[in-house]
Amino acid sequence: MRTNIGSQRPAVLGRRSLLRGALGAGATVLAGVPVSGCSAPSPGRPASSPSARPATPAPAEQSVLLAYFSRAGENYYYGGRNHLDVGNTEALAGMISTRVRCDVHRIEPAAPYPDDYEQTVGRNVREQNADARPAIANPLRSIERYDTILLGSPIWNVRAPMIMSTFTESLDFSGKTVLPVTTYAMSGLGTTERDYAASCPGATIGAGLAVRGEEVAQAGADVDAWLRRVNLL
Repeated sequence: MRTNIGSQRPAVLGRRSLLRGALGAGATVLAGVPVSGCSAPSPGRPASSPSARPATPAPAEQSVLLAYFSRAGENYYYGGRNHLDVGNTEALAGMISTRVRCDVHRIEPAAPYPDDYEQTVGRNVREQNADARPAIANPLRSIERYDTILLGSPIWNVRAPMIMSTFTESLDFSGKTVLPVTTYAMSGLGTTERDYAASCPGATIGAGLAVRGEEVAQAGADVDAWLRRVNLL
């Protein structure tokens, strides 16, 4: 039920993976499962993973866009590390896109994040400290046609990766409803509601969905309940 827009390659959605961020004592944790960046889908992903395909248009009364950033690779996993072919946020986005009529846009960084977890943690800390705006390889020109925008990302060190600020600040969200969607290790929605309220002036920030990275594969009931709560299901 989705259409990929503005991406240079189809987004592969439907598997578990996510990067979560949270700085712990002596170590920084990217909330979500082992850091899995928003890089291109791995060529070796199983054929069973949903791939981008034309979707039935959203109802005229509510046109929906699901825009998300996700990272695969070495990720945090219950205090340890594991390797994810599909990031947690991408897997969660896949679950949502099979339930809701929406267009799907995967936000791709111009400089992909490392596969290595600790290297990604370090880069994220530097970007947060510098209040950086990482460049996007496939920016959208406009979101004018949409009424509701779901913004999906992991939570890294209590907030969404800085590339999400690059995305929101480049577009006009006036009159839109913005719904945060996150995967995390420790911080839930993090500061997304506050951050999107600041970077999406004129938008209404609705109730968000936060799913622990390790539990994305079992989150179907929670996703359904949230979609009903925000009147998308």
